Amino acid sequence: MMKRLVALTRGGLVRAVLITAALVWLTPTLGLLVSSLRPAALTSSSGWWTVLLHPTRLTLGNYTSLLRGNDVTGALWNTVLISVPATAAVVALAALAGYAFAWLEFPGRDVIFLVVVGLLVVPVQIGFIPVAKLMGVIGIFGTIPGVVLFHVAYGLPFAVFLMRNNFLDIPREMLEAARVDGAGEWRTFRSLALPLAAPGLASLAIFQFLWVWNDMLVALIFAGPSSQPLTVLLQSQMRQFGSNLSILAPGAFLSLLVPVAVFFAFQRYFVQGAMAGSVK
Repeated sequence: MMKRLVALTRGGLVRAVLITAALVWLTPTLGLLVSSLRPAALTSSSGWWTVLLHPTRLTLGNYTSLLRGNDVTGALWNTVLISVPATAAVVALAALAGYAFAWLEFPGRDVIFLVVVGLLVVPVQIGFIPVAKLMGVIGIFGTIPGVVLFHVAYGLPFAVFLMRNNFLDIPREMLEAARVDGAGEWRTFRSLALPLAAPGLASLAIFQFLWVWNDMLVALIFAGPSSQPLTVLLQSQMRQFGSNLSILAPGAFLSLLVPVAVFFAFQRYFVQGAMAGSVK
């Protein structure tokens, strides 16, 4: 029985099932792309699949009109200004903290790390009211720095946990050899540990960037009218869904396109970095 099962899985059946599942999963994305390329009159009167009969009706006019609007370009730029600093700050801080928890001896190291890991189970919604009050006191509520700081604070527990596991994969002998050769702790971290942990850093950057880019809840609360990202702008357009498909479809596809491009650019590091430290 087991031999038959193995032979079956090696054949084309599993491949056919996977291809079918991929096509089903990609159908909504394909529909979004086609809808974003159809004129508004056709979008409201017929389904996107009718493009198979009339492919010449596709146009880039929706994207041209969308990018000419100050609201969309401003929201897209705000999304970049939020996502890039939040990702860079989390990766940098997590690399430093992960290395310290992995290889430096200091009082209370294990207790502090347990506290950091414990923060992983704290729901993000718990911090909305106290953090909003604190931001209001220091004058950054409704600004891009306020949104960035919130994402950095709530992204660090997972990031530190992930990077510590990555740094623990480095053989102790390599670090001791560098120290014997006269390298200080900072040089050991910068010249030896960081290059070896590059897959983990890339994996963390993908995780954090996707979370922040696709976030709507945090931005809906902490971003003001002049600092709202693309997700919040699209959510506000949903109130007139039927008449705004020519804006929603291309805007949603633009919002989807950037994280997909980032993922495929770093996909070779993704699995390797995410699995680091999981098997010993």
